[in-house]
Order: sequence, then structure tokens, then C-alpha cells
Amino acid sequence: MKNFYLYIGFYIALTSSCKQAEKTTISAEERLNILWIVSEDNSPWLGCYGDSIATTPHLDRLASKGILFTNAYSNAPVCAPSRNSLITGMYSPALGTQHMRSTYKIPDSIQFYPKLLKEAGYYTSNNVKKDYNTTDQPEVWSESSKTATYKNRPEGQPFFAIFNLHDTHESRLHRDSIPRNHRLEDIKLYPYHPDTPEMRSDYAVYYDRLQDLDTKVGKILDELEKEGLSENTIIFYYSDHGGAVAGTKRFATQQGLHVPLIVRVPEKFKHVTKYKQGDKVDRPVSFIDFPPTLFKLIGEDIPEQFQGTPFLNPENDNNLVFGFAGRMDERINMVRTVTDGRYRYIRNYLPNRSYGAHIQTLWKAKGMQSWYKTYLEGKTNKEQSTFFIPRPFEELYDLTKDPYQLKNLANNSSFFYVKSKLSEALRNWQVENRDAGFIPEAMLQELNKNQLVYEYTHSEAYPIEKLINLTETFYKKNEVDQNELIKNFESKNPLIRLWAVQALLFTDKLNSKTLATLKKLLYNEPSYVGITIAEVLFRNNEYEYAINYLQKQLNSDQLIVRVQVLNTISLLNKVGNEMIPRLQQLAEQRNGKKLPYDARLATHILKTKSL
Repeated sequence: MKNFYLYIGFYIALTSSCKQAEKTTISAEERLNILWIVSEDNSPWLGCYGDSIATTPHLDRLASKGILFTNAYSNAPVCAPSRNSLITGMYSPALGTQHMRSTYKIPDSIQFYPKLLKEAGYYTSNNVKKDYNTTDQPEVWSESSKTATYKNRPEGQPFFAIFNLHDTHESRLHRDSIPRNHRLEDIKLYPYHPDTPEMRSDYAVYYDRLQDLDTKVGKILDELEKEGLSENTIIFYYSDHGGAVAGTKRFATQQGLHVPLIVRVPEKFKHVTKYKQGDKVDRPVSFIDFPPTLFKLIGEDIPEQFQGTPFLNPENDNNLVFGFAGRMDERINMVRTVTDGRYRYIRNYLPNRSYGAHIQTLWKAKGMQSWYKTYLEGKTNKEQSTFFIPRPFEELYDLTKDPYQLKNLANNSSFFYVKSKLSEALRNWQVENRDAGFIPEAMLQELNKNQLVYEYTHSEAYPIEKLINLTETFYKKNEVDQNELIKNFESKNPLIRLWAVQALLFTDKLNSKTLATLKKLLYNEPSYVGITIAEVLFRNNEYEYAINYLQKQLNSDQLIVRVQVLNTISLLNKVGNEMIPRLQQLAEQRNGKKLPYDARLATHILKTKSL
């Protein structure tokens, strides 16, 4: 009998080991694969989102078999910072990587998520765009190239594959001016766009590009089906941010951040989500939620670095989505925003600047050129002119009634509770993430030489709460208390002094004590503070002090300092003759086919400013 039980035990153990062996050799066709199809620069101009002009049958069909998210957002309105948040699972302002095409280093401990997928046994392929806005980690991909595909994986290995499609990139509006398949007379313009032939053409051309995109998506889906992998693969389709017609891409507004998102979950994996085929989901989600969603799908622990929340099986329908915009190419900016899906709240930390500051790449589009020309001719209405007028510190919009953000409710007492709630949420988010946006780029570059920006912002040396309190205290007032404000000039921290000076830009006339203090400080401050002081002095008729200082900083050997000076000069109503030779010298620079940022600004100033 004893031998019998030993035999049974051996049999059970053998059977169990065989089952375990079978489990570890399950083919890729029987495991959960993940495919991401990523387009560029497009808002939800798709038939499945109710756009009657769009010709997008393949994406519409995917949506009918999947889950369509109506409140999906990029965290930044331009590619590199938005892809930075995607690849790290962290908000870029928490890392100091929020400025367009900057390469500030991040801690070694922060891994790009594909590496973690590789460690979980996945074949990771990327075809082909990266643009991660920081030092690359090329080893995270099993393959990243123009020919990268899940087909190259070893037999039996599950895959995570990305296909980046470029058909809808903004640059197509620069090259293509004649629409093929969409008629100008059918176009429905955003209400803030003037009705010009060029603007209509940009829309029609862009609908053509969306149709081309849809055709490529169809081919990718057909290929997956032919490989016999469709029913074992969860498919995501989304765009890297909103766009691309004038006034969308680069701007932290609904049109700049709102993206299409479709997720198709095969029947055999329906347990991974509470949503059903054909569902439309209003719960706000954003890119920061994508990496934790991936790890939830494959059953792995969610890494601590990820700051988002899995969205395919959320515990509730409440979520806030945060967005940001920093420097966009040659234009310096700082915008922060939050939405709950119904309302969008925006803070413009440089409110003396308009959305419509000239950016060389943006102005290549004929529609943008026609908009600006129409504005200069005085032919735009109030809604169409707002783009070119300096913005208030706070904006609030009811997106259900005002999806194009035409009526600012920030000062409407009826919306005090809504504004207070979202303002507090945004403030808490900035504090929690140690928002690096208050640090000018000249200082960021200095920090990046000797330490990580992340290390500085997450230390006691970075006065994030004081900076937020300072801007909230003085930006919201119609009249700044100069005596109270200049007390901040005594701070040992240059950031406190910088933002105190910045607040003075919203005071109509400075008293003699304040002006004397600024003149004394001018040459004793870091350049990024001094340039702002010079702007304040210029606006208070102290032209000689201002122009002499700005002229000196134009000769800086730091590109970003020259860019800051030129941004300031472009805001002034005139430029001194003594600056012309240096401006001409900068404008003549070349870096291959592209103009450096300072050359772009110098060229624009020479063309448009009174000299």
C-alpha cells in the first residue's frame, strides 16, 4: 500500500510538473500581446467621434469593436514633452523635462517602461519615433528601427509593439496646399478661426492626411489578422497630442491636449476591463495613466515611479487630468492646466504674453499666416482676435457649453466653487510634483551640468510653495502693493527675486523707490533675473538702462540666454538702433537647413519691430 501511495504521489508530481512545463511554453498566440498605433498631431477628427467630414472607416470600425474614450488627453500639447511623460510614466515638470526638445538628464533609477516590459518577458519593438526629451535609453527596446515589428520576436514570446505613423504631422500642412478628397465648402471651422481660403484649405488637407492615416491603420490591423494574432492582442490607438491646425498644437488648451483614444480588447481577455465592446467612456484619462495600465494588463506589479492610474478597470469614474506647456521651440512660456472633463482651468504664469507669439514652424502653415494677416487688417472678431492678445493669469471654461474656450468664467462669481476646487487641485499637484517650471532654462542648464534638476527640485533648496504663493498673491491683484512686493528682493534665492520682478510687469507705474531698487539690482543679478528687470524698466520709460543691459546679454555665449533676451525684445514696442548689427548677425546664423532659435527670433524682430 505504501508503494501505491508513493506511486500516486509520483504521478501527481509528474503531472503537475508537466502542466507547469506546458504553461511556460505557451505560444505567443495564446498569451496577451499589446499593440500601440500612434498618430501625430491630431485631435479627435474621426467619424467615430461624430465628425461628419472625416473619412476614417478603419478607425471607426475599430471603435465599434472596442472602447472609445471621449475625454483622453496628452499631458503636453507637443510631441517631445508628451512622449517624455509616456515613456517614464512621470509628469515632465517633476523631472525638469517640460521644455520642447530639451535633453536634461533624469535619475538612473527612473527606467523607461519598455525595459520593465522586457524584464517581464515581452519582446518590445518600436517603429520608429522616440523623441523622449531626455537622454535616451536605447537598450529598453528589443528592436527600434524603421523595420521594427513584432514579427521579429523569437517564437513563443509575447510582444509589446508600437507603430508610429507620421501622416498627420503638422509639417504636412507646410508641404501640401491642395486638398484631394475633401472640399473646402464642406469644412466647418473652429469659431476662433477666420473664414479664409487658406484656413479652409489647411482643414481640408488635414482631413486628407487623416484619411491616409486611416488607410495605414487598416493595413496594420489586416496584417495582425493574417498573422493570426488579432484575438490575442489588445490594441490601443491614440495621437501623441492635439492639433495640427493653427492654434492647437503647442497650446495647453482643449484643442491642444484632447486626443482620440480607442482600445480594443478581444473576447478572451474581456475580464481585464469593466467596459464592453462599443462603450463610450467619459472618464478623463491621460498619458500618465498608460504605463500603469500596461502593467495591470499583464499582471505585473505597478512600478513605484509611475504616477498615473490604470484606466481599463478603474475603481471609480472620477479623475483629474493635468497638463503643462513650457518653452515651445523659440518661444518661452509656462502654462499649467487641469480638467475634470467638464471644466478646464488654466494658469498662465507669463500672462503678459499672448498665445499668438510668432513661432517660425507654426507660421509655415498658410492658414496661420492668413489668420495673422486678417488680425492685423482688423478683420477678426473678438473670438478670433483673442489668440493675439495677452492672456489673464487664470482661465476657466465650461467645456460642455463652450468646447472652444471662448468665454472665460474665471471672474464669474457663479463659478467660484468650481474655480477654487480646480485651482487647489492644480496647486497641490504642482507642490507634490515639485514643479520645475518656475526655474528659467538658463538656470536649468547650469543645474544640469553638476547635478540632476530632479535632485534640486526635490530638495529643501527649491522653494516651490513660496513661489506658488508669491505668484498667487500678486498675479491675482489688479494693483500690486510695491512695498510689499519688493521685500522679496531681499531673498537669497534668485527664483524668489525673479518671480517678484515678474509680478511688477502687471503694475502700470512704479514708484521711485521701486525703480531705484531695480536699477541697483540690474547688474548684480543672474542674467535670467536681470533680463526681466530690464523689461520692467523699459515699460517704465527707463529706456537707457534697459536697452544697454539687453544689448549686453545679446552677446551672451549661452543660446538660451539670447533666446530669453530676444523673447523680451519681441514684446517691446521698439528696438534701439544700436541693436541692429547684433540682430543681423544672429539672423544670418545657420545650422544645416534649420535656423537656430535665436536666428528665428532675430529674423522676426528685424522684420516686424520699429527700429
